[in-house]
Amino acid sequence: MDGTLRPANDFERPLGLLAGSGRFPIVFAQAARRQGQRIFCIGVEGMASEELREHCDEFTTSGLAKLGRGIRLFRRAGVQKIVMAGKIDKKPLMRTYLFWRVLPDWRTLHMWFRYAARDKKDDTLLLAVIREFERDNLIFDTALNYCSELLVKHGFLTRRKPSPAQWKDINFGWELAKEMGRLDVGQSVMIKETAVLAIEAIEGTDECIRRAGELCRKGAFTVVKVAKPQQDMRFDVPTIGMQTIHTMHEAGAKVLAIESEKTIMLDQGEVLRLADQYGIAIVALNAQEMQLRISA
Repeated sequence: MDGTLRPANDFERPLGLLAGSGRFPIVFAQAARRQGQRIFCIGVEGMASEELREHCDEFTTSGLAKLGRGIRLFRRAGVQKIVMAGKIDKKPLMRTYLFWRVLPDWRTLHMWFRYAARDKKDDTLLLAVIREFERDNLIFDTALNYCSELLVKHGFLTRRKPSPAQWKDINFGWELAKEMGRLDVGQSVMIKETAVLAIEAIEGTDECIRRAGELCRKGAFTVVKVAKPQQDMRFDVPTIGMQTIHTMHEAGAKVLAIESEKTIMLDQGEVLRLADQYGIAIVALNAQEMQLRISA
């Protein structure tokens, strides 16, 4: 538990969970239920894990473009507050004949043309979803109100520490990653000897790391993953877990620099043990410290 005392009426209604892919929705549901919270979960079809059934009081699925169905299900369950957790894969939006593939309902069409038509950036789309739900008084909360212990603390997290050359890459990569976040492009960059190997875009962090490994066969590159300067903690919070470390090892990456207090680390004990086993350095830094380092 995060130690936060919540009003009794917070527990009278089930908490809604809108779940994408990855392990975070499962970890969140476990943490919330430990606090006595009932969970009504809608998993995005083709993304959310079936394992969520074991960790939620009620679980169902809905299509990516079926906002109207999701709103009706949450309202029927008595939900007023919703948490969004897990990755929403945007690659389906790039497919041909998208309309006929997903057959959006009228609430999705309203959301799209009212709030999201100008671009397909992550913040634009996710804020548009939130605004459409708010029309029915369904309010989104940050998952971190229920599991703040998942946020990474400041400092060196592994036995291995970055070398002077790797610190130079961290400093360089941090500025670049922050700028990419400001532009709502991605949260991660891959750096080797102050050369940019890859910048995360629609493919996600793991695929970006793999691409950097293909481009840099000698390995030993640095991964920098940060929060956006305008980060909305209700969604798309930078997250790392066991798969991140496995992917880094397979691609040859040797350093992971993340932002303290703004990055979620799932299964932290196992992640740090695996990183030590692979000889990967993980360091958590804050924006003020990095500004001083970059300015020096």
